[in-house]
Amino acid sequence: MRKPPADPRGRRRPPSRPAASSFLPPGACLAAIAPLILTGCTWDLLNPSGSIGVQTRNLIVLATALMLLVVVPVIILTLVFAWRYREGNTRAAYAPRWSHSTRIEVVVWGIPCVIVALLGIIIWDTTHKLDPFRPLESTVAPLQVDVVALDWKWLFIYPQYGVASLNELPIPVGTPVNFRITAESTMNALFIPRLGSMVYAMAGMQTKLHLIADQPGVFDGRSAAYSGAGFSDMHFRTVATSRADFDAWVARARASGHTLDAAAYRRLEQPSSKDPVTVYGKVDPRLFQGVVDQYMAGNGDICRADSPVTLSAIAGANMPPLPAQQTTLER
Repeated sequence: MRKPPADPRGRRRPPSRPAASSFLPPGACLAAIAPLILTGCTWDLLNPSGSIGVQTRNLIVLATALMLLVVVPVIILTLVFAWRYREGNTRAAYAPRWSHSTRIEVVVWGIPCVIVALLGIIIWDTTHKLDPFRPLESTVAPLQVDVVALDWKWLFIYPQYGVASLNELPIPVGTPVNFRITAESTMNALFIPRLGSMVYAMAGMQTKLHLIADQPGVFDGRSAAYSGAGFSDMHFRTVATSRADFDAWVARARASGHTLDAAAYRRLEQPSSKDPVTVYGKVDPRLFQGVVDQYMAGNGDICRADSPVTLSAIAGANMPPLPAQQTTLER
């Protein structure tokens, strides 16, 4: 080993130390930037504005709390055991022939079994109460909204009023909303986090969803299923207003000069993203059913999207009457 050189006065210099690194370890870097990343997150699921959302939030919190009854003690005891039975602790009991403890068996098996049983009872009850297909109990007549997931935009049809809206969903506060949902092509998922459940939209069939807004506001809606290049921009606004304001919106929509017929729908079905909000004052009443049935032939067989039967199903006035035995694909 090379000796350090001596200084002019005959004394040896201390060995040089390696320069301290100016870079933080990866773990410290992640811990430092984590708060900045979390500032971009929202608390929509934990800040609901509808009864379905409130029940969903309560279920998430309750289930998490019950599971933490097992997770937290396990983490704490792991640290306690590692410290108590460390090699340098001579006061810790040493039992090399230990193999069984009835009390420990009762605790480590009994508590998880009780928690699993409680979770099973809670989930069984809430699964039926929060079934998206279950209509909401209310003294107010529900609002019907037909939803078509397009590439990459949302079309909302109000059959009771004969109007439609693209990428915006106005609803009245305190009124149950009955959604019928389908897709033009790629599978999507309709999700309004502050109002509640998420339901998939699939071509050739219709699904259902029932939600309600308990307070006015503008809530973000989105697709929760990846559907291609424009997925990240597939958002819409849910505008919950008073009944009077909603009726005023319907009146303005009816005065709009836009008509949603077969030709307009064919333009909408072309892939595009970031489409502006558009209101349609006139809507073909058979449009939604035609979108659902476009992949079904008259005898119920699946047909090609570009077949004459499909084209006639969306052709508005030229759509032939459906056979009596043909039914919509529902749950």
